[in-house]
Amino acid sequence: MNRDLRILIVDDQRPNLDLMEQLLAREGLHNVLSSTEPLRTLDLFNSFEPDLVILDLHMPAFDGFAVLEQLNRRIPANDYLPILVLTADATRLRALALGARDFISKPLDALETMLRIWNLLETRALYKALRELVPSQQIELLRQHRPAAGAV
Repeated sequence: MNRDLRILIVDDQRPNLDLMEQLLAREGLHNVLSSTEPLRTLDLFNSFEPDLVILDLHMPAFDGFAVLEQLNRRIPANDYLPILVLTADATRLRALALGARDFISKPLDALETMLRIWNLLETRALYKALRELVPSQQIELLRQHRPAAGAV
């Protein structure tokens, strides 16, 4: 897999960012941008164009839910950009409903974290490859035929 995929991490706690950066670096993932300032997320997202966003939900003033809402408006409907949320509580269902693709509970387990990151990056890489082969109109038709959220 392409280890040049871009990863944006937003968490208000510098030690959490340092830990995540170390985990990613051990896996050969060095194209990482991190920030302790959630208000800057949209600008960083637009300039860095990440393949994965790792986002803490609980941050003061501008929390992860507000960031998710911003990103949700920015990511085109016919695109797949995984967002992995970090949370210490049961708010993950709301995050998933707002567009997060997966979650990790705190405290982090290094192996679980990296397995989830690799799964999301692989899906992103496959989606990007598919977009090169299939017109976006056909992808949109496929997305329209998926089951509605909450329908089981």
